[in-house]
Amino acid sequence: MTDTDTRSQPKKQGLTRRQRRRVSRGAQYAVFVAAVLAFAFSADWGRLQNQFLQLPIAEQMFPDVITLALKNTVLYTLSGFVVGLGLGIVIALMRLSSVAPYRWVAGIYIEIFRGLPALLIFIFVGVGVPLAFPDVQYPGGTYGKVAVALGLVSAAYMAETIRAGIQAVPKGQMEAARSLGFSPARAMISIIIPQAFRIILPPLTNELVLLFKDSSLVLFLGVTLEERELSKFGNDLASTTANSTPILVAGLCYLLVTVPLGFVVRRMESRSQEAIR
Repeated sequence: MTDTDTRSQPKKQGLTRRQRRRVSRGAQYAVFVAAVLAFAFSADWGRLQNQFLQLPIAEQMFPDVITLALKNTVLYTLSGFVVGLGLGIVIALMRLSSVAPYRWVAGIYIEIFRGLPALLIFIFVGVGVPLAFPDVQYPGGTYGKVAVALGLVSAAYMAETIRAGIQAVPKGQMEAARSLGFSPARAMISIIIPQAFRIILPPLTNELVLLFKDSSLVLFLGVTLEERELSKFGNDLASTTANSTPILVAGLCYLLVTVPLGFVVRRMESRSQEAIR
């Protein structure tokens, strides 16, 4: 074969980068579909329906699952968020203080309450504090206990988030406020913290979602029938009916709140990123 014939033959080329990405994406989709089909055909749907999808049992839960359990869950979450936010601001300011003991106390608090499981904090608030201080009464009874427990859990995380938000505000803002005659405390409250909250609003909303799920630990405080939240309400009915349908319904009620909140968080994060650009 001559050199001319060799040059006239088309050269074999491999896949381009775009084609390789398409092949890889197609393979991933194929694996996903195969896994879904394997699960769908191997699961015993009859037993699952009998254990989790009994409509007569689900109907018995309404309207109490909404008017009682979901309402209490929302109240517990909001009260814990308010306590945690207030305490978190104080801890964050102590963390940024020029006074060393304040920084030490704030650092110890954050490390302890971020490291302990939330369940231990609930047991400490519900059992330990009444044993150590018999005369101490929580305002609001169980609602007060839950607010304190959830507040202690969330304050450590919120404090770090708030501290990061304050430090993200340009230092020139404080200098400009001081040049206008603001005291450091007034400048922090009027100028710095409002700007910091615009920065940290998405992670704070995400913390609200986490608190909403952590409210399920209320059942370890020994609540009454009128104080039950979603997990306790579903667990009690599941024990009574010997069926898991109430637990599934309670889980769906959690999603009624957490999914919209998650969408709000994503929207706020996208807007903040657009503002940075």
